[in-house]
Amino acid sequence: MPASGVCKNIINARHLKDGYGTVSNPLKHDNQDFQQLKQYCLIRKVRYIDEMFPPDRRSIGQGILSPSELKRVEWLRPGRIVSNPSFVVDGVSRFDFGQGIVGNCWFLASIGALTFQDYILGQVVPLEQSFDDDYCGLFHFRFWRFGRWVDVVIDDKLPTINGRLIFVHSTDPNEFWPALLEKAYAKVCGSYSDMNAGTPAEALVDFTGGVHICIQLSEPPPNLWELMCRAGQSKSLMGCGTEQGETSANTVLPNGLVQGHAYTVTGVKQMMSQGQLVNLVRLWNPWGRGEWNGDWSDQSPLWQTVSPQDRELCLSVRDDGEFWMTLQDFCRFYSDLDICCLCPDFLDGSSCHWKTSFYEGRWVAGTTAGGCMNNRDSFWTNPQYRVKIDKLSSECGEFQGEKNMLVSLMQKPDKRNRRLVQNLHIGFSVFEVTGEYRAHRGKFPASFFERNRPVAQTKTYMNAREAMEFVTLKPGEYLIVPSTFNPNETASFILTILSKAETHVHENSGGHGHGHGHEHMEQDVNPRHEAGENGEDDDNKRTLFRQFSDKYEEVDAEQLQMLLNENLKGDLKSGGFSVDACRSMVALMDSSITGKLNSEEFVNLWNRVNLFKDIFSRADVSRTGTLSLSELRNALMATGKNVSDDILNLIALRYGSSSGNITMENFISLAIRLTCMSQIFRQLSNQTTVTLREPEWMYVTMYT
Repeated sequence: MPASGVCKNIINARHLKDGYGTVSNPLKHDNQDFQQLKQYCLIRKVRYIDEMFPPDRRSIGQGILSPSELKRVEWLRPGRIVSNPSFVVDGVSRFDFGQGIVGNCWFLASIGALTFQDYILGQVVPLEQSFDDDYCGLFHFRFWRFGRWVDVVIDDKLPTINGRLIFVHSTDPNEFWPALLEKAYAKVCGSYSDMNAGTPAEALVDFTGGVHICIQLSEPPPNLWELMCRAGQSKSLMGCGTEQGETSANTVLPNGLVQGHAYTVTGVKQMMSQGQLVNLVRLWNPWGRGEWNGDWSDQSPLWQTVSPQDRELCLSVRDDGEFWMTLQDFCRFYSDLDICCLCPDFLDGSSCHWKTSFYEGRWVAGTTAGGCMNNRDSFWTNPQYRVKIDKLSSECGEFQGEKNMLVSLMQKPDKRNRRLVQNLHIGFSVFEVTGEYRAHRGKFPASFFERNRPVAQTKTYMNAREAMEFVTLKPGEYLIVPSTFNPNETASFILTILSKAETHVHENSGGHGHGHGHEHMEQDVNPRHEAGENGEDDDNKRTLFRQFSDKYEEVDAEQLQMLLNENLKGDLKSGGFSVDACRSMVALMDSSITGKLNSEEFVNLWNRVNLFKDIFSRADVSRTGTLSLSELRNALMATGKNVSDDILNLIALRYGSSSGNITMENFISLAIRLTCMSQIFRQLSNQTTVTLREPEWMYVTMYT
């Protein structure tokens, strides 16, 4: 049985730390192990059928085929489509395939770029696969998905009508790597229809897990040509798109270009024409046909003005979807250019070694989703990342004043099906930490953002999968604050920071392990000391205890529930302590392991209850009888616990009401559990048998 909930999060975090999720050790998508499944099929001499992506209308999805067409679909293995199927025929090329009926030109344009880079192609498409030895109808592919590489298993049943593939199809009918790759990506998207509409950037990143920049061609940088040349030399993948027309239809314009369509950049070349240098860009239409008919197109007379060598090398007069145009026309007729590479060296052409930092975070309504800077009262509650940038090394010193950091913010989907994902408007701001705030530890308050303006930020908040900025930051300390545009929007995200200089980054919410070289120590409160105990008070508590105890002077969970609810009923909001909460308290305080509390154990518990009740009352500055999440953070600090944003978010889910507020009884239950588990973990940490890492015990505490 697969792990679920918080246990799964702990397992995933451990796997990531231990090297799982890398391209050489990918995670198993849907927990399917390719080698185990293959051995199973070979031993039993059966052909594999994927139950997680079954060969039926669910995998095709909605909206791309009519009901009558769906009835005609037959899922066939390649051996039933052609007599001699092959995975690859005569190598891999962009001319191997053409688009089917689903509108995934963005995906196919990215495959076209992928075919130029053998190393990256081999990461995504294991080319040793075949229909010959050990064939059992089972194939697998690898994609980078939101921070981790995953290995995706599929069967080779493909949707056909009248024996013809209805989605991507190969120029050579015997070649099936494009159709199988498309099926694997449809599986991670949810269905074939979930691949409808997108941008090349999405698939380019999923093919590489690399550095991605997007250039708006309406305002191109002055060094665009140099950047594209370096990208080509750095084995980058490049894709681009045309502006959408008045409708969503892919209308073919008189100049041969298609509106709202993705293309692959397949080359750049500088040539001498009529005594002048001309910068040319080569592009490819994933339809496999339909080309630009302006200057430098296949039939353009301008090809007669270049040397025979250049003409022989570059000109191919056939309708294969590939053509040349000038850089000026490229910027005029295309809207954006996406460049993706394993290494960011192409950004500036320097020999500097770039460093990468990678962080996962989450915005949660009511706790860490403060919205953009327009929301002055809540912006500070967003996740915060503190960055210290060192001076550039001597070999990079000459580049000190140039752009030296790329910050990328990517939101992670909360839906399995890609078409159901609603991207939020996301962005980030960068603040310099100066003066009095350099010594500050923990989350920066609202006053910091009232006094300081960003030194860098995203130009706009975009409802895209990824937002990025290439910035110049001098050596020093900074604070990066990712946010949604509107407050109280819940989503997960990945923050990636690439820097030329040595960079030290930590999440800044005040949890464990975030001090700059200083060990963070927590101090548990002492209930007896805080409550000012004396013998007379203890006698009064024992008298109260005996009113509810049995003849052995013990109370079980149900008796404890009656005691607490009757004596605190004026302060309780949600019907009082549940019997489950009382069972938990008994288990935590029952040092004699009888399943009940004796008088001494009860006095210890009652001291804690009264202490945490007082802390709750002081923290409830709004006087609502509940704690907001910002009030809760202060209350937990008063108990001696400095929790991170992640833990605070878990507390909101586990102990909060639908509004996210925490009642007194839930706060007392939480505080008792947290302080007791902290003591237990501290004792275990001195033993060699401890297996739970800090702060993992906090996660378990929240959900047990």
